[in-house]
Amino acid sequence: MENELKKAPDFTLKDASGNEVSLSDFRGKKVVLYFYPRDNTPGCTRQAQAFAALHDEFIKKGAVVIGVSKDSAASHAKFAEKYALPFILLSDPELEAIKAYGVWQEKKQYGKVSMGVVRSSFLIDENGSLVGSYFKVKPDDNAENMCSLL
Repeated sequence: MENELKKAPDFTLKDASGNEVSLSDFRGKKVVLYFYPRDNTPGCTRQAQAFAALHDEFIKKGAVVIGVSKDSAASHAKFAEKYALPFILLSDPELEAIKAYGVWQEKKQYGKVSMGVVRSSFLIDENGSLVGSYFKVKPDDNAENMCSLL
């Protein structure tokens, strides 16, 4: 009988201020981990703003929201400041967490095939176990859907 939850891959990445943040730092809390393609693009901005709008609700439910992209810490700092994002943004230029979570995939846009980050979200419990994986999520309803799962 397979009822055992899979451990979420741990990682250590830099936040918008250049500080190192590890997933394991959040043991004891639920984590909503979301991966997005790029700062300041229309879909990614709407997605981040939706997570920001529900931030108090996530906190009430005992969850931390963490956004990850391959953008630099400096880019994240500007993005967070411009849109008053109250949650953690992590920079993954080496694709460490991006690949560990399987979100670095082949994408097709306008007939062109390239590798990139597939917009995805993961729900991690207080023990660091992966509770849910959601790939190819929509930027406009991702935050609300993740909040409803808590």
